[in-house]
Amino acid sequence: VQLQASGGGLVQAGGSLRLSCAASGRTFSTLVMGWFRQAPGKEREFVAAVSRYGGDTSYADSVKGRFTISRDNAKNTVYLQMDRLKPEDTAIYSCATAPTYTIMLKSYVYWGQGTLVTVSS
Repeated sequence: VQLQASGGGLVQAGGSLRLSCAASGRTFSTLVMGWFRQAPGKEREFVAAVSRYGGDTSYADSVKGRFTISRDNAKNTVYLQMDRLKPEDTAIYSCATAPTYTIMLKSYVYWGQGTLVTVSS
C-alpha cells in the first residue's frame, strides 16, 4: 500500500487546514485508516481513525471537537479537517493503515511520508 499525505502548511492559531491522504495498491475500502502526528522532540501519537466505510471514528482527547476524520472510498482518500488549530497542534502528520479497527499505533502497518503542519501563535 502506498500512501501520500498532503495539505500541510503554516496557519495562525484559530485557523483551519484540511489534510488529505491518497492510497493506492489495495482496495481502499478494505483499509482502516488513521492519522498520527509527531511533534518535535516527542513520540508519535494517535490523532484519529476511521473504519472501512466511515461508520466508526475515534479521536484523541486533545483534538476531539476540533478535528474531523472522513473518507471517500470512491477517491481512495482519507481526510483530516482540522479547525480551531492551536500552536500545540504543530507536528508532522502521517496517515497509516491497519487491518482491523484500532487506535493503537503499533497495529498500523503501512505509513505515508507525512506532511508538516505549523500553527503560529
